[in-house]
Amino acid sequence: MGEIRTIPVSQVTESIKEMCIQANYFLSEDMEACFQSAVEREISELGCRVLRQLQENLKIAGEDQIPICQDTGMAVVFLEVGQDVHFVDGDLETAVNEGIRQGYQEGYLRKSVVKDPLIRENTRDNTPGILHCSIVPGNQVKITVAPKGFGSENMSRIFMLKPAEGIEGVKEAVLTAVREAGPNACPPMVVGVGIGGTFEKCALLAKQALTRDVTEHSPVPYVRDLEEELLEKINASGIGPGGLGGKITALAVNINTYPTHIAGLPVAVNICCHVNRHAVRVL
Repeated sequence: MGEIRTIPVSQVTESIKEMCIQANYFLSEDMEACFQSAVEREISELGCRVLRQLQENLKIAGEDQIPICQDTGMAVVFLEVGQDVHFVDGDLETAVNEGIRQGYQEGYLRKSVVKDPLIRENTRDNTPGILHCSIVPGNQVKITVAPKGFGSENMSRIFMLKPAEGIEGVKEAVLTAVREAGPNACPPMVVGVGIGGTFEKCALLAKQALTRDVTEHSPVPYVRDLEEELLEKINASGIGPGGLGGKITALAVNINTYPTHIAGLPVAVNICCHVNRHAVRVL
């Protein structure tokens, strides 16, 4: 057993507050590099114009300290908690939501969360967020904050395929989701894919895939090949930037896999718009 490390939950609150603002004001470094490459590779005149407008929007947001997009999302938080960490001075989940509340208030970020999915009364502080916790070895805490806008979230899909459909069925599922999303996901998009597990696990895999550095491919050879093939096919669809035609429909396809049951082949596609907001910090 390692040395127990004590962390006040106030550190979690402070970090998440700052990360909510950071993710909504600035494009992450990996996304910035990927976006610049897209501008250079787009061949459609209208597509290039759209991409340059998006770049100008990003520049203004950073310089003026305002949100990249008016939909500042529902805050999704991943915590990888070292098993030798002991949180003190409060409840962890409450601390996470307090960080979201402070970040959205102090950053003048739009409050988009409703208390009940049908009654639809706004909570007025963008809480609660969506919290995913995992216990890992060590005595550190890795925090990932990924505000998720719903223009793209609404375009996401789950497919419960039969095992016999195999890799070709997976390809068709992903391409179907992208075709149906069309311009509604604010392309150029990032496509997160989860394959395996169960109904809910594949969705979580897809969501986590969006937070992976878009300049890195999967370490699994066949998955890396699948990411490259799907990106090529998506960009051959002609949807293009803003849905107005062109070569760059997607900036990246990130795929995560997990073991599954002999009778199943779950596939989830979680699409994100061109900003693909995420911030990472380790305590």
